[in-house]
Amino acid sequence: MAATALTIPEVSQKCHQVLDAVGEVMVGKRDALALVLGGVLAGGHILLEDLPGLGKTLTARSLAQALGVEFRRIQFTPDLLPADVTGSLLYDQRSHDFTFRQGPVFTNLLLADEVNRTPPKTQAALLEAMQEKQVSVEGTTYPLPSPFHVLATANPIEYEGTYPLPEAQLDRFLLRVSFGYPDAGEEFDVLRRRMARRREEAVVPPVVDGPTLLAMQAALEDVVVEDSLNHYLIEIVRATRADERVLVGASPRGSLALLLLARAKAVLDGRSFVVPEDIKELAAPALAHRITLRPEMWLQRIEPERVVQDAVAAVAAPASGALPTYSAQDDAAAQDGAPAESAGAAKGTASQR
Repeated sequence: MAATALTIPEVSQKCHQVLDAVGEVMVGKRDALALVLGGVLAGGHILLEDLPGLGKTLTARSLAQALGVEFRRIQFTPDLLPADVTGSLLYDQRSHDFTFRQGPVFTNLLLADEVNRTPPKTQAALLEAMQEKQVSVEGTTYPLPSPFHVLATANPIEYEGTYPLPEAQLDRFLLRVSFGYPDAGEEFDVLRRRMARRREEAVVPPVVDGPTLLAMQAALEDVVVEDSLNHYLIEIVRATRADERVLVGASPRGSLALLLLARAKAVLDGRSFVVPEDIKELAAPALAHRITLRPEMWLQRIEPERVVQDAVAAVAAPASGALPTYSAQDDAAAQDGAPAESAGAAKGTASQR
């Protein structure tokens, strides 16, 4: 059953309720959790790349519980086959025919744990699911449930027995998030909460459900993005391609990812418009994993995040408050009897900080 349409303030309120619920389990990682939720809100997939024991798996499970959606986990190993992900055909002796048995990918939120430990053939089984939200088995296409999101984890320091994700698959992830170590106070809070609940497993009560999540995602289409901000975003992406330290810069899919994440950030903040600070803040999570550095840069300890930060610093932020040319609000205002120029001027004033 489809949920009713939600306004941006309503979506913002529900997002903060979700973050509050997950924050009862994940201590002191509000900003990183907001990035993950923003990626889900934007309809994308998230790569959680960090050291072991920092809550990547717990984040995925807790977020699924708070969102009220079905959650499944695949532990990727070197012997995992594509059919173990997508499903396979089994012979039914009663009907004397082959029937399709769905794999764990048929869920709402899939945790691909240690995705870089499985061979490329199995990694490729996720590509169609992530991009087309469907899987093909023996010439038959099976649609995946909606919503569908992949949260993949990877260990950035352990390379023995791993298969680095190819650029084509990295580009499918809307953003990459790292949590980092907690400080002393946060780590003490982790121990205190564990003793207080008197059990190992932490359960997060559902805040929304699947249809409501779809309605929340649909509300992003109401977020206005000025043309000047689109040009600003494009110039940042193009700057990563022109950097002498870069072999391959961010793709146009990276531009779209940054746009979607900026709209999600605006909704989380309760705004119906994007500001330059949204783009600045999200440029590194959206673009860094899409950049391939020249080999000699690794010897100089240059990270892709630094390239993105330099690109953001080099591009001047716009100060325009003009109405986007794609917006049809002028026509709607004219039909209501209001002059189009007045409606545009009012919207431009509202979108300025």
